Amino acid sequence: MRQDIIDLYDAFTHGRMGRRAFMERLAALTGSAAAAFAAVKLLQPDPAAAAMIPEDDPRLVIDNAEIEGGPKAYWAKPAGGGNSLPGVVVIHENRGLNAYVQDVARRAAVEGFSTLAPDLLTALGGTPSDPDKARDMIGQLNPAQAVEEARATISWLRSRPDSNGKVGIVGFCWGGGMVGLVAEAEPTLDAAVVFYGPTPPLDQVPNIRAPLLLHYAGLDQRIDAGVPDFRKALEAAGVKYELHMYEGVNHAFHNDTSAERYNADAAKLAWQRTIDFFKSNLV
Repeated sequence: MRQDIIDLYDAFTHGRMGRRAFMERLAALTGSAAAAFAAVKLLQPDPAAAAMIPEDDPRLVIDNAEIEGGPKAYWAKPAGGGNSLPGVVVIHENRGLNAYVQDVARRAAVEGFSTLAPDLLTALGGTPSDPDKARDMIGQLNPAQAVEEARATISWLRSRPDSNGKVGIVGFCWGGGMVGLVAEAEPTLDAAVVFYGPTPPLDQVPNIRAPLLLHYAGLDQRIDAGVPDFRKALEAAGVKYELHMYEGVNHAFHNDTSAERYNADAAKLAWQRTIDFFKSNLV
């Protein structure tokens, strides 16, 4: 699909224009309203595609959790994993806790992690089935409250009797931005991974104690604009970090439910780097 169409969709999905204006501009780019609707269908995530690790995988135990002082969450951990499991929190995109994020949690769990994917829309009634409604609800969240709820999930995982006491966090898109905020707010965090998330407030970067792994997409001009200053702040503060720029791929390249933006090679490489990073810092 043409890059200008993908860029327009990115602007729409991140709240910088309304649906009517988006569809009008998309129709102008594609040549007709019918072509615009067809393009949207191709760009929208397909929940049915999110099944790299099935829910009935015998290697896993799947459950739901309600975090005291925090959100509801989807929980996946290794079956028979013992009493010394490293923990990972997965923060969702701006579409909420959907099938893709649950599958990401299962992907981490089969690698040996007790993995918790919180629904940070819990306070607003939980993630709806309509992804556009979820995106609108994300815009209503209080970022500070969302950070505290994410911190509560970290504490919950760390305090479990089957925990080894170490917890990392990974987030995608909006969730990647949340990871940066949590890393600045939570001094006990053991590792943090960002997938193409907005950079956090630079004046708070010296508060980061956890090592960072940062994944960015080469075609993602909106997010990449903030990366150089973020790097300078990290280096000035002496924060340990590793940054990878995946050239020629789009924002959300890891999300395999969005065929037009997903890039299998970049997604596989970034995920393996993520697992290796967590094993290095949490196991």
